[in-house]
Amino acid sequence: MNRQAQGVVMLLLGGAILKASLTDMYLRYVKAGLQPFLIGAGALLVVAAVMTLWYDFRHGTTADTECADGSHEHGAEHEHAGGHREPRVGWLLIAPVLGLLLVAPPALGSYAAEQAGSALSAQQVSDFPALPAGDPARISVLDYATRAIFDEGRSIGDRRVRITGFLSADPNGGQLLTRMILSCCAADARPIKVGMNGAVPQGLAADSWVEITGRYTAHRGTDPVNGDDIPFIEVLEWRPVTAPAEQYE
Repeated sequence: MNRQAQGVVMLLLGGAILKASLTDMYLRYVKAGLQPFLIGAGALLVVAAVMTLWYDFRHGTTADTECADGSHEHGAEHEHAGGHREPRVGWLLIAPVLGLLLVAPPALGSYAAEQAGSALSAQQVSDFPALPAGDPARISVLDYATRAIFDEGRSIGDRRVRITGFLSADPNGGQLLTRMILSCCAADARPIKVGMNGAVPQGLAADSWVEITGRYTAHRGTDPVNGDDIPFIEVLEWRPVTAPAEQYE
């Protein structure tokens, strides 16, 4: 890989990062708070690429490599003399470029959730604020699950709540309402799972997003992957919805 190729690859990689971070695409892979760092990294790569290409074209050389004896040779002279270029593994930097520009993998969904145990036990809390105003109260899947397990529903009472998530398969039969939570990026994402009783969604495939309105129920299940408790919700009504831009909690 010569210097011009290095510049082109860096330009493509920086452009792909900027494209993802200036749209909602980056939310499929990292939390929202990392957007400024992604923009900065992408811009830095683009600037480095432009400077590399400008320097190369200005000096009319495709390589500037230090030889084993400490001397320097430039451009075609060094290449014809059998000098060393950067290793070919550098071309693998094009892989994430192609992934972001051509494939754009979706956010983690039901398959990842079914392979991992519930992360609820790691979210244990003991102090629960009052539910938001409104009927029903709109809360997150994680908020409902922690209140149902660690507070045994006391902070919910008889209030109706509304939660949104995607459907994943329940190994014990039926489907679970699921949401992935993350600390940094998709690599550390773990599922929060909620079982459903009552007027449960019908006729929808896994990964379908639904909005559930329901009430707390003391019924619990067990996650066969890691043995964690799975809270349930008594579904009063539901409707399909489009996936939100920010799919992780």
